[in-house]
Amino acid sequence: MNIHFIAIGGAAMHNLALALHHKGFNVSGSDDEIFEPSRSRLDNMGLLPENYGWYPEKITKDLDAVILGMHAREDNPELIKAKAIGVPVFSYPEYLYEQTKDKKRIVIGGSHGKTTITSMILHVLKTLKMDFDYMVGANIEGFDTMVSLSDAPVAIFEGDEYLSSPIDRRPKFHLYHPHVAVISGIAWDHINVFPTFDNYVEQFQIFADMIEPEGDFIYFEGDENLQNIAKKVRKDVKTCAYNALPHYVNNGTTFLKTAKGDVELAIFGEHNMQNLSVAKEVCNRIAISDEEFYEAIKSFGGAAKRLQTLAQNENSTIYLDFAHSPSKLKATTQAVKTQFDNRYLVACMELHTFSSLKADFLPQYNGAMAAADEAIVFFNPEVIKHKRLEDITVDQVAEAFGGNVKVYTDSEALQSYLRALELKNKNLLLMSSGNFSGIDFKSFAEELIS
Repeated sequence: MNIHFIAIGGAAMHNLALALHHKGFNVSGSDDEIFEPSRSRLDNMGLLPENYGWYPEKITKDLDAVILGMHAREDNPELIKAKAIGVPVFSYPEYLYEQTKDKKRIVIGGSHGKTTITSMILHVLKTLKMDFDYMVGANIEGFDTMVSLSDAPVAIFEGDEYLSSPIDRRPKFHLYHPHVAVISGIAWDHINVFPTFDNYVEQFQIFADMIEPEGDFIYFEGDENLQNIAKKVRKDVKTCAYNALPHYVNNGTTFLKTAKGDVELAIFGEHNMQNLSVAKEVCNRIAISDEEFYEAIKSFGGAAKRLQTLAQNENSTIYLDFAHSPSKLKATTQAVKTQFDNRYLVACMELHTFSSLKADFLPQYNGAMAAADEAIVFFNPEVIKHKRLEDITVDQVAEAFGGNVKVYTDSEALQSYLRALELKNKNLLLMSSGNFSGIDFKSFAEELIS
């Protein structure tokens, strides 16, 4: 197979390119800019384009398919050429489905937790030496790529609700047609695409409607919107509600309570106990027993930037989390405070996404970091200009979050404040989908701890 990627440098796109290369396909690609780590990873496999830019001459009838990334535009010259000569054009999720349409597909959707749930399932399957295909939205320890396609009988996909491609405005998870569908919860996001909450919820109803005949729908029972969706699923689809697995915390360590005894975990937080519950339900549906699941999950340390430990000593830990939406901030902040209730918690988040920087959306953050002893919010006005949004003010942000939140708009000033903190008997939680306008998280955390 000869496959060409338009916008090969994207996080998801370059991982799919690597996966197809490992499968033995002839892979080529183009992009107008490629950053690390995509650049080095493509270069190591001989897949890095010789020159940046778009080259219609790369598109020939010898190609079996073109895969179009979100970074490209509708007027991309390579896309125009592919359409003109009749080369099949796929979005990223379309091509994943094409490669797995004869397999059992398990798709993990939801506004929060889907990366972690998917990672848990993959960890268990790998520990048990089972064969599987997968796609997940973060780097996982022990996995070389975020995508793998093989001859395995089952595929586990993280189901993102964002758009598929510049020419396909359907949410990605609408294209996978799952046999087992999970929704972890619904909290309004991507308001640039889904302008109302009802419109956003509708996408999850459509996802549930696309479950294959005699399939399974597994959902978090504490979400009223999911309860309503569950009532509407087809009669041939089996529904299963889940909640957090029984657990307790002892000296900063979380233990599961099971019929076979207590199970010590490397992760923590109420939301992770919910994630474990649905991961177990999914694994049960591919012939993995509870005992096998519990034994395998002991060694699960989490996905990158999901409550990732950056640095620690005997009386302080610095965490990094991808949290940026209100529901994620609330769950992650509460998790760290509950796990270490005797430590002062400084929670620091960055407003970085399109939704989070919209004045109309800011009130959704009210009380999102209430569990922290000290809450800090950072945003960069230059990012707002780059996204072509209306300006927001420090006072607007402070009022939206409520409480005694501190608001910074200068990264250096924020870093200086954090450097001056006395961290003894304190934890620091950094939350962002960006990098606070230039922080190298690992080195910064080690500097603070030292």
